[in-house]
Amino acid sequence: MPYPDLLVAPMRNELVQLGFQELQSKEDVDEVLSDSSSPVLVVVNSVCGCAAGNMRPAVALSLQVEEGPKPSRLATVFAGQDLEATSRAREFFTGYPPSSPSIALLKDGELVWMLERHQIEGRGPGVIAEDLLAAYKEHCAA
Repeated sequence: MPYPDLLVAPMRNELVQLGFQELQSKEDVDEVLSDSSSPVLVVVNSVCGCAAGNMRPAVALSLQVEEGPKPSRLATVFAGQDLEATSRAREFFTGYPPSSPSIALLKDGELVWMLERHQIEGRGPGVIAEDLLAAYKEHCAA
């Protein structure tokens, strides 16, 4: 059973305000992730206060840095609410078990970088943002 809208709305809005496109159906996921030749940052959002509470600010920090490459597209699914979309997105994350929250970088429909929950937990937003900036530099440069 999905989480109630009222519970997740503030957490969704944190990413939407940054310019993330919400993928709420399997079709949304396929449309955005299957054919994109430019890098797509995919955030699997969640209600987990300990990990997601640091992940969302880390993503914001990484996108606020003015210098350096960044992903062309930003997309998000919400684990525990967008059940079908989350399941479909995870099919793109080959070699990784389901993890919420998590952050993936895809290019040409293929996973090129992944940050799992265990790599997010117990780390502050600044440190997580550094991981993201390194991934952008490696995979989003022209």
